[in-house]
Parts: sequence; C-alpha cells; structure tokens
Amino acid sequence: MSEQWAAVAATIDRRMVELGILQRDLAERAHVSQAIVRELQHNTAQRRRSARTLEALSTALGWHPRYLHAVLSGERPPDLSEAAPPGGDEIARRLAAIENRLRSIEDRLDDVHTQLTKGIGDE
Repeated sequence: MSEQWAAVAATIDRRMVELGILQRDLAERAHVSQAIVRELQHNTAQRRRSARTLEALSTALGWHPRYLHAVLSGERPPDLSEAAPPGGDEIARRLAAIENRLRSIEDRLDDVHTQLTKGIGDE
C-alpha cells in the first residue's frame, strides 16, 4: 500500500479553506510547527511523520484523530463518532478533540465580536 501524501495535502488544504484558517492557526491548534503544516499542505516533503503529528492535525481540523492516517493509507476516514482504535490514550485524544472544537468556537465568537464592534463604531 503506497502512501498518498498528495491526498493528505489536498485534504488539509480544503479543510483549512473551509474553516477559514491560516497555517499559523492550524500549527497553534495542533501544537506543531508552521513548517510542518506548510510541508504537508503543499506536499513538499514526503517523509514519515509521527503518528502524533497527523493525529494532532486531524483533531485540530475537527476530525477523528485517525482521519489523516486513513487518507494517507487510501482508506475511508472515520467519523468523529467512531471509536478510536485500541491503544494510545483515548481520554487524551478525546480531550484534545474537545479543546480544539472549543478553540474553533472561541475563534468564531471573536470574529463575531469583531464584526459587531466594527458595526457599532461605524454608526
């Protein structure tokens, strides 16, 4: 089975556009370097990545922790509702997913607040 880094790149890129986030935002959310996000998003370095990196990015993008692993392997990505595979720290993964979702909500609320503040100042 060959690794499909181009599919991972396209998937990350589409999701970032969908969420309206930048590389630095994703890097901060996933606790990885912006260089790693750039390499993956633009498929410039096809090399083995730690399981933690792909899981952190998946979670930061609002997906199941194994989502990008599945894309890389050419498999159907799991839904958030599907149980994670055995092994690893399931509680930590779920907490990370919750934290990332909360960060996303917080970012959206900040955007709404900014828009409302601009609207009030324009009057």
